[in-house]
Amino acid sequence: MYKTLFWDNDGVLVDTEKLYFQANALILRQYGINLSLQNYIDFFLKNNSGAWHLLGEVAGDKVFIGKLRNERNNIYRSLLETEDLRIEGIEKILKSLSKRYIMAIVTSSRKEHFEIIHKRTSYLKYFDFSLVREDYNNSKPDPEPYLKALSISKTLPEEALVIEDSERGLISAKSAGIDCWIIKNDLNAAYSNFGNADNIFNRIEEILDFL
Repeated sequence: MYKTLFWDNDGVLVDTEKLYFQANALILRQYGINLSLQNYIDFFLKNNSGAWHLLGEVAGDKVFIGKLRNERNNIYRSLLETEDLRIEGIEKILKSLSKRYIMAIVTSSRKEHFEIIHKRTSYLKYFDFSLVREDYNNSKPDPEPYLKALSISKTLPEEALVIEDSERGLISAKSAGIDCWIIKNDLNAAYSNFGNADNIFNRIEEILDFL
């Protein structure tokens, strides 16, 4: 049925969402703002709106927010370089599926962070191409990332499958006309609405039974 698999990166291939949450929480805490896990899920994983608005009036100061963003990115970069990113069993799955499918990574991760992550993995050899945040104009939940992936891979929507872990990723995939399977994890299991997903799994290994 499927000939092409499009994979989200953070939270699916690597366990990095918790690190991005940590980096944002550390920056905001300096200004008396407690970024809760629910805040992070709502603002980042569901709506892609970020959390700078929690700072109030200063959120309109582009220079100040730019400074905070750079500080946040530096913290995140340091965490990516030092913390354990592995999701158990993922390389075995990629090795198996890459023999039978066209595969691509479609991520909202910035190129700089994506490259740091995959210098520490051996995963890119299993993929035909990758799309990072700089490769398109409108991020998930907009369908543009997955529509571009369809175009590059010369795949019809009905021939592709997206593997995601966030609401905004699910919306992006479905808006592009592509089936989407969701992998549950510690961040999304209790708070996200995946009613539109074509399949939901508790563990990444389970997808092998359906592919």
